[in-house]
Amino acid sequence: QVELVESGGGLVQAGDSLRLSCAASGRTFSNYAMGWFRQAPGKERVFLGGISGSGYSTSYKDSVKGRFTISRDNAKNTVYLQMNSLKVEDTAVYYCAATVGGIASMVRGMDYWGKGTLVTVSS
Repeated sequence: QVELVESGGGLVQAGDSLRLSCAASGRTFSNYAMGWFRQAPGKERVFLGGISGSGYSTSYKDSVKGRFTISRDNAKNTVYLQMNSLKVEDTAVYYCAATVGGIASMVRGMDYWGKGTLVTVSS
């Protein structure tokens, strides 16, 4: 199993940028496709972006394309979520997740989850 720890959340103002990090344990990090998800109060947990084990392939939820960017550094066992032009409606708990299935795109398809980090965007 792999342990995931998110960091970088906090309180920001609308229009600000924030970069979240997810540090993974283990020595086979590159074997996992990684994804970022979020869950707002009263809402379902939803997919934001995914990245292949190699880091060469990415995918995004349509609503965050152009604002959010996912990347990874396998030498550091870390995946990142760069968030720009944050909006109040981006307020949520953000989760990092891993899968050995080859692609990250659905909540039900992920094998391991971090505990989440809270991002609060104020106006």
